[in-house]
Amino acid sequence: MRPTVFLWDIDGTLLLTGGAGRRAMRGAFDDLLGPGGATALDFSFAGMTDRAIVRKGLREGGAVASDDAAVDHLLEIYLKRLHDEVPKAEAYRILPGVQGILSWLTNEVERIALGLGTGNVKRGAYAKLARGSLDTTFAFGGFGCDAEDRTELLRVGAERGAAALGLPLAECRVVVIGDTPKDVSAAQGIGAECVGVGTGGFEPRALLDLGAHHAFATLEHDGVREALLGR
Repeated sequence: MRPTVFLWDIDGTLLLTGGAGRRAMRGAFDDLLGPGGATALDFSFAGMTDRAIVRKGLREGGAVASDDAAVDHLLEIYLKRLHDEVPKAEAYRILPGVQGILSWLTNEVERIALGLGTGNVKRGAYAKLARGSLDTTFAFGGFGCDAEDRTELLRVGAERGAAALGLPLAECRVVVIGDTPKDVSAAQGIGAECVGVGTGGFEPRALLDLGAHHAFATLEHDGVREALLGR
C-alpha cells in the first residue's frame, strides 16, 4: 500500500457528543447577543466549520460585526462552555466500530499517518475526543481554525500528514473519512479518496451518489478495512 494519510471527521463519524456542541454554541450566542440570541442558530451545522457556523449565526442574529475578531471572540465563549458541556453530556458516545478500526490502523498497518479533518477548531476537537480517550490517537490534523473552508482545512491536514511520514504530499495517498456531503465534496476538492459512514444522518447511498468511493452504515460493517486500504 502507498504511504497513506487518513483524515477523520469527528462529529457523526468518530463520536456523538449528545448535543454538547450545539448547547455550547447556543449558550455562547445567548451570552453575546442576549436572551434569545441562540435563535440565530436555527440551521443545520452538518459539515460546517465552527468559524462558518459562528459567522453565519452572527449575521442571522443581526450582530453589529461578523468579522474575524467577532468570530474569534464568540469562539472563546463557546470553548469555555464546551469544556463544561462535554463531560456532563449523558448521550455522549463513541460510534460503532471506531475503537476497533483505530486500534487496527495504529497497531497493524504500516506507513500511515492518522490525523483529523474536522470543522472543529483544534481546542474544541480535542475537548470532544478526550472524554472518549481518543485524543492521543491523533497527533495532527486540519482544523476549523486552519481554514473556514472545509476543502482548505483538509489540504492543511493532508500536508501535515505527509510531513509526519517524511514525504511530499504528491507521494501519499489521502483518505478522508466522514459522514456528510461536505466531507465528500471537500475530499474531492483535494483529490482524496472518501469513505463515507452513515452514522451522522446521511444514508450511505446518498454519500456514494455524491462521489464517495465507499460508504457504510457503520464502521463495523464488512469491507470497511479493505476500503480504507484501497482494496
